[in-house]
Amino acid sequence: MSIYPVTMLFAGIGIPLLAALNAALGRHVGSPAAAGTVLFVVAFFAALITAMITGPQGFAKLASAPKHLFLAGLFVAFYVLSITWIAPKIGVGNAVFFVLIGQLISAAAIDHFGLFTANITPLTATRAAGIAVMALGVWITQRA
Repeated sequence: MSIYPVTMLFAGIGIPLLAALNAALGRHVGSPAAAGTVLFVVAFFAALITAMITGPQGFAKLASAPKHLFLAGLFVAFYVLSITWIAPKIGVGNAVFFVLIGQLISAAAIDHFGLFTANITPLTATRAAGIAVMALGVWITQRA
């Protein structure tokens, strides 16, 4: 079995943990923005150490990268700040479930059109039905 699915499973497990931990920190310090800032400082150093261990040569190529690719940082900042602010109000599960619906829609569009050099995976009727079933499952969990 490839390590990729297992790695992504653990990444998925980490998203609600991130939300719960950072929401609790935001409540504790009275500022979701301060909690988000701390999260990014810790994440920055973790990423920097990983880059230095695995090979820092990628940093030399950053100047030539298309500038729109740097917008990913804004999306992660929006996610962290919004989940830190909203999770204490509607619950971690509810917040993450809405995130999952957004991820399903966005991932299907990115794959279908091959956006940002992604592998093209057409949105067939079968795939759309699978995504709809997943979305229905998320909706059902919200009604309980």
